[in-house]
Amino acid sequence: MNRALALTGLIVAVILAALWMSGGLVGVERWATEQQRTAQNLMAGALRALRAGEPGAVASLLGLCFAYGVAHAVGPGHGKVVIGSYGFGSSVPMMRLAGLSLAASLAQAGTAIVLVAGGIAILDLGRETLTDLSEGAMVRLSTAMVAAVGLWLGWRGLRMLRAEARAHRHDHHHHDGCGCGHAHGPTPAQVAQTRSLRDGLLVVGSIALRPCTGALFLLILTWRMGIFGIGMAGTVAMGLGTALVTVAVAGLAVWARRGSLSLVPRTGPMAQAARWLPGTMQLGAGALIAAVSLAVLLR
Repeated sequence: MNRALALTGLIVAVILAALWMSGGLVGVERWATEQQRTAQNLMAGALRALRAGEPGAVASLLGLCFAYGVAHAVGPGHGKVVIGSYGFGSSVPMMRLAGLSLAASLAQAGTAIVLVAGGIAILDLGRETLTDLSEGAMVRLSTAMVAAVGLWLGWRGLRMLRAEARAHRHDHHHHDGCGCGHAHGPTPAQVAQTRSLRDGLLVVGSIALRPCTGALFLLILTWRMGIFGIGMAGTVAMGLGTALVTVAVAGLAVWARRGSLSLVPRTGPMAQAARWLPGTMQLGAGALIAAVSLAVLLR
């Protein structure tokens, strides 16, 4: 039963990835963009109601911000690619990946707050300049960092495969063990466990560097209205809405990973192939992230 459940995750992930690659999700992305536009208009209305002192306006605004965050995350975006590929390629536990997804979404909200507060208060930038900065230089920087995540994952996958090849040769030459009692380089399992702070910082940083335009819109408006604190709260609500989707993607990635690993038999001649699978998956995931982000940078 567990194997069937794990395989279901892999099938769902493969179907979604194929639809995304072939442009089959364009309708969903268009719908998400329309929902964002609608939510943005409603947010402007809620801000007017707030200024007029209408009861319930703050709760209404925060609810709209959360909905905007969900719609924003459903649309096209690099956050899902990073979290999904990292979760599929690395042996990262589900709860840690969910934590990274939440941290990345909240850090993205934090970037928007710092950008607007710093840009207006310190540099006296206008709305157009701030938006151009966010959509231009910061997008390129974020995409370059996403490419770095991909290259790092791919390099680590290669290291795992090399370590496996060394271990395989060693096993072949020394069936009884070498007798020296020393470890001959890291085992694939040890390399797979290298889920360091560096991983987390790269994943969170690559997503956080690209603030959401809806958050900038809200923050600039609330700054001008003298209610920046409410704008900050709304931006955090957006981050939580985004996290709802990225945590779901994280869950699917880990589920699909388990499905892939369950395909390889534990015994028999094919059991040896299981040793090569983690490194291959990590290399493949890294190559996908790097290819997608480099294509965006070169466009």
